[in-house]
Amino acid sequence: MKNTELAQIALTQDATGAVANPIHLSTAYQHPHLGESTGYDYSRTKNPTRSAFEEAFAKLERGIASFATSSGMSAIQLICNLFKPGDEILVSFDLYGGTFRLFDFYEQQYGIRFKYVDFLNYEEVASTITPQTRALFIEPISNPQMIEVDVEPYYVLAQEHQLLTIIDNTFLTPYLSTPLEEGADIVLHSATKYIGGHNDVLAGVVTVKDEQLAEELASFHNMIGATLSPFDSYLLQRGLKTLHLRIDRSESNAKRLAQRCSSLEAIDKVLYSGRTGMLSLRLKKDYDVGKFLEHIQVCIFAESLGGTETFITFPYTQTHIDMPDEEKDKRGIDEYLIRLSIGIEDYEDIESDIIQALDKSRVGVMT
Repeated sequence: MKNTELAQIALTQDATGAVANPIHLSTAYQHPHLGESTGYDYSRTKNPTRSAFEEAFAKLERGIASFATSSGMSAIQLICNLFKPGDEILVSFDLYGGTFRLFDFYEQQYGIRFKYVDFLNYEEVASTITPQTRALFIEPISNPQMIEVDVEPYYVLAQEHQLLTIIDNTFLTPYLSTPLEEGADIVLHSATKYIGGHNDVLAGVVTVKDEQLAEELASFHNMIGATLSPFDSYLLQRGLKTLHLRIDRSESNAKRLAQRCSSLEAIDKVLYSGRTGMLSLRLKKDYDVGKFLEHIQVCIFAESLGGTETFITFPYTQTHIDMPDEEKDKRGIDEYLIRLSIGIEDYEDIESDIIQALDKSRVGVMT
């Protein structure tokens, strides 16, 4: 995707020629006559500012319709409404803890089964499919282990079994990957992250390429009402204009940091796919994560990702806190694992901050 395409698509098509997309706050719209509509009736159903973002995002994703939701989790919840009790969904074994929590709720309350499989093992996945299987839910780069999956064989497998392929593309964004072009049926994002990009908007977005799916999701979107506000829609469209710049910078910083950390005494393992600004580090057992987090100065100890600032997250007690301990153990989510979302600061500032904090986090070192 050309860098300029992001900015061009994000521009408003407003008749006034306004470069910044107008924010339409009205919740109701006047009807010209009985049985006539301007195309807008009630803001939950359709809002001009939200429509502007959704239309721009659908173009970026190479889809026919996007649905902007009030959070990344509400985007996943919107998709869950496509399934009924008894249906099975095969899910990435290593994935975001909030997704695991929501799927567990749907399994307990609604009888939809979620089976966790290793998408690095094609034969395992293929042998797990049953007549009740309805979809594959894949994080192409997993959270927090940063395991990258070759998704293309699963598009073929899904078509053979008439399954939906659902891709959580939060880490990659449409700038680095457009799964709908490759064979996916549904793509979702926590737009709070790279799409918004400034840690100031809570949002999600779902995009599809099939008209029937679009109609179903539009009905659910309107009925449930977890739609995005006009102001937040404006912020997302603004974020699209700098998406390529931010990702290029954060990815460049992450690649340099991953290489540097691989030679540090304190680091047991660097978990990095080689793409995006996301990486995880496993500290050696004679280093204390708590002390490390106390001493960071430039980086920020916070629970999110994809913003301009470098965030460090401790999955064990943050993103995956509600995952049972035995499930965390299976996935290697322990008290030595930290996840980093690398921002757009000067690389030298990020590196020096992490090194100085690691130096002070060794067990027995007085600070």
